[in-house]
Amino acid sequence: MQRAYYSASITDFLAASQNEILGVLLEQSGGSATEHTQRDAWLKEIELLKPVLANRTGRIYFEYTIPRMSKRIDVVLILGPVIFVLEFKVGESLCNLSALDQVTDYCLDLKNFHESSLDHFIAPVLIPTASRHMKPIVCETRDRAMREDRDRGSSPTVREGSTTDTGALPDGRATAPTSTASWLSDDKVLSPICSTVPQLSEVIDKVLQFAADDRNIDADVWERGRYCPTPTIIEAALALYKGHSVDDITRHEADKVDISLTSDSIDEIIRASRDGNFKSIVFVTGVPGAGKTLVGLNTANKHRDTEDGLHSVFLSGNGPLVAILREALARDHVDNEKAQGLKVTKTEARRKVSSFIQNVHHFRDECLRDPNRPPIEHVALFDEAQRAWNLQQTSNFMRQKKNVANFNVSEPEFLISCMDRHSDWAVIVCLVGGGQEINTGEAGISEWIEALKRSFPKWHVYISSRLTDAEYAVGLLKTDGVSDRIIEGSREAGFVSTGSGSDRVVDGIQGPIEFKDELHLSVSMRSFRAEHVSQLIKQVLDLDAAAARNTLAELNDKYPIVITRDLAKAKAWLRSHARGTERYGIVASSQAERLKPHAIDVKTPMDPVHWFLDSKDDVRSSYYLEDVGTEFSVQGLELDWVCVTWDADFRHSTNGWHHWKFHGSRWMHINLPHRKLYLKNAYRVLLTRARQGMVIVVPPGGASDPTREPGYYDTTFNYLLSIGLDSL
Repeated sequence: MQRAYYSASITDFLAASQNEILGVLLEQSGGSATEHTQRDAWLKEIELLKPVLANRTGRIYFEYTIPRMSKRIDVVLILGPVIFVLEFKVGESLCNLSALDQVTDYCLDLKNFHESSLDHFIAPVLIPTASRHMKPIVCETRDRAMREDRDRGSSPTVREGSTTDTGALPDGRATAPTSTASWLSDDKVLSPICSTVPQLSEVIDKVLQFAADDRNIDADVWERGRYCPTPTIIEAALALYKGHSVDDITRHEADKVDISLTSDSIDEIIRASRDGNFKSIVFVTGVPGAGKTLVGLNTANKHRDTEDGLHSVFLSGNGPLVAILREALARDHVDNEKAQGLKVTKTEARRKVSSFIQNVHHFRDECLRDPNRPPIEHVALFDEAQRAWNLQQTSNFMRQKKNVANFNVSEPEFLISCMDRHSDWAVIVCLVGGGQEINTGEAGISEWIEALKRSFPKWHVYISSRLTDAEYAVGLLKTDGVSDRIIEGSREAGFVSTGSGSDRVVDGIQGPIEFKDELHLSVSMRSFRAEHVSQLIKQVLDLDAAAARNTLAELNDKYPIVITRDLAKAKAWLRSHARGTERYGIVASSQAERLKPHAIDVKTPMDPVHWFLDSKDDVRSSYYLEDVGTEFSVQGLELDWVCVTWDADFRHSTNGWHHWKFHGSRWMHINLPHRKLYLKNAYRVLLTRARQGMVIVVPPGGASDPTREPGYYDTTFNYLLSIGLDSL
């Protein structure tokens, strides 16, 4: 894949004329479609860089693509031991915060996901071309500076080369200084450097001097390096919608089943169903953060054209996820059209993307309008299929909200019946997460199996080889006359094992059944720093302290997890670790009603769209650390850095977890097994949202408050501390 519109040795760049370089840029970008403003910007950048790069050796790249972000870097320079990332703001005179975040994001993407950038210095440089006044540079490592401040017993100070003439956001973050002061993180990414055009050569020299002890970069080797990204689900949806393939935006594990293999397997099943004129249901499993949603989006995106004979739709009952993805796509569409000089309203943009991602309940309602007409889509991909409603929940909702009496099928059975209306072929893809049931009436995956057995036994069934694992097969609730109990295991979920592979069959289903390893995603992509975070959280929640200690030891160097009793310290930790637009926020259980003394009210409505999508200067965004997300608003989504606030609803004790609900003015025991499971899963969701690291806050309680007795919290804090978490 050609990553840049133009690439050349600096010697060849200097020898080429401006028009020759511009011609290559225009040809690679689509020529006549390129706006005059972009052409003028390229000409200006070429003109400015030629004298700066005179007498230098290395390589230059214009418009270097970042697929995960669906953006391009203005210029990348490989000079000596440093990768310079240059972002020009032609005609501007200030280094604003959003521009500094932009160039920092580019560098972090290279550092985190570009194989041959991992061990090298990366310098983000912002150049507002109309600026004439900047401070000199001082390059210094963040670690060293922080150690010096710690040894002095003081907070970090303003250093030579920086300026105290900065603004401040309401959340306490300083805005970008109009200086070139540069701190280095321990991963060799410099903090963003603001430079005037006349100072750019000096900036380059000083950074090269700072990195002089490192080995020079071989540009040919650097070019050949693999790009192995792990996008957030929002980034993935944007990239796919713009035409990038799933290969462009995901990493590949040589020894693991990855998203591409799973997507290819689904495509084969869809085409076989169409060609063979039969109906199929596919069960895809995966650990938290493995990319199940991305698999569904990828398939729906490839066939979103209604004229496509394989027309697909992505369906989710996760309201916040649907709203956030739709809004992100709509905003991006408006921005893209605006950049091309076109006008489109956000309402028009929302209408355009609405057919790509739909709320499963709206899909259901549309099917209710005409009980005989099939949907226009032949392929339906159901995200978080284990959360579909059981018969009672569906019947109650239809009677109370839709005025439909005697509705006597579960949500899975009704959704299958909608696709079964097609006279020729249809495919349903169920994306199944383990340990994700968090709400009343969620049927678990067993109801899909039961619906097939009752009403659609001739459908072809393709099953992940891991669907019978306990964490996916949980969900068949039986009543034995004494107490409700959760039945785990393959036999209770409808499976009978008579061998291995395709020899295994499901009682009551007459159609062909095939178990496929390719339909399980075993590697979590949510945390690109450490894939075993979900394993650690499972061990913590299962009270396997010894195993958790071992797993934590493996994660410590890559994925920081710390614990504190002080929310203010936790907020400071988040802000100090996040760079660029890395998103951070506070999450808490929906039952955490005694965090109010810490200004955390889980019952106050929070708009997930603003929380996940809005920028640092918006009070409604997660960055402000005021509104909090619960398991219902964050499930299926992620942040870079997370603060998990742990209340007395889920308490550790010597004989296991105790489950509580706050009612009126006191805590009350939760006794029903499925309600206990929902609470445990809520904490599983919260503790697996962070991509890069998290801080856990277990408050100290209040001796004078009977609803927050210290003993409610101390045992949980001590348990987490015993696993090996560092305390702030």
